[in-house]
Amino acid sequence: MAKHAVRASRLPRVKPYADRLAAAIERCGNPCLIGLDPHIDLLPEEFAIARDRSAPRAVRARAIGDFCLEILAVCRGRVPAVKPQSAFFEVFGADGAAQWERVVAAAHAADLLVIGDVKRGDIASTAAAYATAFLEGVGGDGPTLCDAVTLSPFLGADSIEPFLAACQRTGTGIYVLVRTSNKGSADFQRHGEPELSLRIADKVVAWGQTLRGASTWSSVGAVVGATHAAELRMFRERMPNTPLLLPGYGAQGAGAADIVDAFRNASGATQLAGALVNSSRGVLFAERDAAHKGKAWRTASRDALEHMIADITRALGVVGAAR
Repeated sequence: MAKHAVRASRLPRVKPYADRLAAAIERCGNPCLIGLDPHIDLLPEEFAIARDRSAPRAVRARAIGDFCLEILAVCRGRVPAVKPQSAFFEVFGADGAAQWERVVAAAHAADLLVIGDVKRGDIASTAAAYATAFLEGVGGDGPTLCDAVTLSPFLGADSIEPFLAACQRTGTGIYVLVRTSNKGSADFQRHGEPELSLRIADKVVAWGQTLRGASTWSSVGAVVGATHAAELRMFRERMPNTPLLLPGYGAQGAGAADIVDAFRNASGATQLAGALVNSSRGVLFAERDAAHKGKAWRTASRDALEHMIADITRALGVVGAAR
């Protein structure tokens, strides 16, 4: 009983996620987020063993881990955060899970925030287990835990509340799916009156009230696709203190001009804080892009990242961090 009392009353071991995120964006001078989505069919030839079904599963999993660590070397000191997508690790079972932990620990060692793209959403008891798995751990595994995770709210408030409690205890954060960038997002998210995405946005604001840091931003964020440029200002105004995660830049078709409204403050001026712009394939597999034809894959990825930083900071009217 005493052990449980100590655990429940402990203070966050770090500053709130919202404040750490704001500081990381300011330090890097840009709001770029790189998604670590190691599609095995797109990996450079150097990691082709990952595609070899005759190879041991552990060897194949190690290859995607090795690739992600190379990408982390490109990202180090240049962007505030990375977003590993758990599905690409989970395809290799326990070996993939080990590589996930390896990548998360390496990202932290590189002073990068880690947003676990896990999109979990389940009943309260199961949600509590997920929150432990990704945000709290069971002891002695801090470096392998995420700073924030993505969540699906479809099951309602009781599926989110265990994560909110974990955020309070550990100084971590969440990003709730509000208006996603995929083609079928309108099937449910734009249904109803008011539409479902707006109802969720209002819930995100309410959930985040007790998790606002000194930066005034909340540790409860929202995923809103950059592919919905016409809606971004409305979502920003509806969620003024909510950090947004903006997928869809680059390979999904959104450009720097499309994301500007997500960075407007109450006076209408743009700022660096308040959102992260995600690119995955556009950086990881830049060697496949005609713009980088003939380059070694590491050079192509580095150049693509630098272009992204310059593109976005230019659109926001700010100067990115020097190399």
